[in-house]
Amino acid sequence: MAAKEQLTAMEMIWGFMSGTTGHMGKTDFAPQKEAFGDFASPETYFPRVTPESEGISSEKLTQMLRELAAARHTDMHHLLVLRNGHVICECNFAPYRSGIWHATYSMCKSITGMAVGFLISEGKLSLDENVYDIFEKRNGLLQKILRPNLTVEHLLTMKSGVQFNEMGVVSGNDWVDSFLNAPVKGTPGEAFEYNSMNTYLLSAIIQERTGMKMVDYLRPRLFEPLGIRKVFWESCPAGITKGGWGLFLCPEDAAKLGVMYVNGGKFEGKQIVPAEWVAASTSVHATPPEKMGKYGYGYQVWMEERPGSFAFNGMLGQNVLGYPDTGVVIVTNAGSNELFQTCEMLDIVRKYFGAEFGAELKSGEAESPMAYQKLVQTCRDLEGAKETPGRILRGGWKRRTPGPRNSGTPRQIDMAQLLHGKEYKMEDTHVGMFPLTLQVFHNNFSDGIRRIGFFYEKGRFFVELTEGEKTQRIAIGLTGSKVVEWVENEESYLLGTTGQFAENEDGELVLKLEFAFLEEAARRKVKIIFQRDFERIRLEWNETPGKDLIIEGLESLVTDVAIAPLLPSRFRERSLDMIHLLMAQTIEPMVEAHRVRPGKETETEEAAAEAELAAAVENAENAEETV
Repeated sequence: MAAKEQLTAMEMIWGFMSGTTGHMGKTDFAPQKEAFGDFASPETYFPRVTPESEGISSEKLTQMLRELAAARHTDMHHLLVLRNGHVICECNFAPYRSGIWHATYSMCKSITGMAVGFLISEGKLSLDENVYDIFEKRNGLLQKILRPNLTVEHLLTMKSGVQFNEMGVVSGNDWVDSFLNAPVKGTPGEAFEYNSMNTYLLSAIIQERTGMKMVDYLRPRLFEPLGIRKVFWESCPAGITKGGWGLFLCPEDAAKLGVMYVNGGKFEGKQIVPAEWVAASTSVHATPPEKMGKYGYGYQVWMEERPGSFAFNGMLGQNVLGYPDTGVVIVTNAGSNELFQTCEMLDIVRKYFGAEFGAELKSGEAESPMAYQKLVQTCRDLEGAKETPGRILRGGWKRRTPGPRNSGTPRQIDMAQLLHGKEYKMEDTHVGMFPLTLQVFHNNFSDGIRRIGFFYEKGRFFVELTEGEKTQRIAIGLTGSKVVEWVENEESYLLGTTGQFAENEDGELVLKLEFAFLEEAARRKVKIIFQRDFERIRLEWNETPGKDLIIEGLESLVTDVAIAPLLPSRFRERSLDMIHLLMAQTIEPMVEAHRVRPGKETETEEAAAEAELAAAVENAENAEETV
């Protein structure tokens, strides 16, 4: 990445560390994410059958589910296993619900690759075209003279060598110009270097050649023939589909893509993606570093362990795995603490469906009702207690069945009632509800939480948060979870909320809250400790994926520029260990707050200031007496 982009990225990171709120970076923000809407009746396409009817034992799937649930670095959200176009296992791990779309992250790169395949089949593009020729009007004199031979195929295989990468997107609005003007490392076509901006430029090429956004280009060619209706794909500030990330897709629809590719591009007997492109894209064209993937890389598609198998792979556990020789397709969504193909989750899947799968297969294996019921019960256990689905409201579920509106234990209800009406003002406002990872991914930065309040009304427990100038009330599930809407700068996100009361070793009341962003891979967690007869609280924040993964992702950037002479001296002088410490405190911050009463906020603040002054005087007097 060029020095300009490096410095902009570091300015943003430093902004996080120093408690800056509001928009950061130099990329304009405009709300664009669509609200998912009602999922009370999730759409299903594929028939559900017993595993044994497709020659796979229920016991095998039960064992795999339990291993995935117990895996230390894996946070499963959704799992679908299909064989021959039939769903033989489906599990939505609590608090994640069926029928909701999920961020795909880099999994959508494979779909961008399909768009390139369509364009080539229509005679509007070729693999050996020079990228700089495609954007001839954007080239300056220096580019025309010195530009390398950078082709469409180099973008597809992650061999461009262009140094404008993912972190550069915070540096401005014109990503195409930034890519075309970026330095090139080595000779294009020589070395694999994973870079999401290669995929973004493929999307820009499609828009350049067709005059329409890639997502719109794909609707009549891919999404509509597959019956994919619930799809949203973010655009860059210039209105180009992001291509390498930003796609939201339901697991059932992701499975359609896998089934189509396993069948050579056919779906329901109709050729959707050209067979030649399916074969080319699932063949090895590049060799990634082993820590990223051991089996090779095609055209925006990863190869898998079993010969002939492939993966549409996105970070943190978003996958469509296809095994053409066995007819198996597996879809995963997760929020794991690992980035690439070499991860705990995929190792577990490979154990059951990888190179060794098939040795024990028996065609038409006898049904095993007991084993199947055990599988069904395992899925129910992992899905957790659920309320009857209903229409999403800002305050939580609207139930379809009568009964109590909150089923917490008597003690939980007592604690919730005890907190009713208590409100607190933050003494630092640098922490927002939106996790740091999502702020960066979506260019949607928090204004910081200023106030928090607790309410128990009509049998339901609420937490009320004021972030910036906007106040939102969130219903909290005291058993199971509730689904509510959170709006971050006019963009709507579904939250699964859970709350639990406890007591610490000092006898203080503790409220643990977890907010799972159901459409994303991230969760926000906070432990609230009530102190001094509820006059003060301490909030200890956390998020998953956690600090280890975030720091690992930023470490190369920090290492590269921590000694850069253009950075502030206060930053240069800190060691890398100190930088890590600051980053850890940013990701897991602790905030104090004091209680306020409606109409008496100023009075309370003055009293707090007087108490602080009195304490300082007393300390000074004690120190004098000691001397």
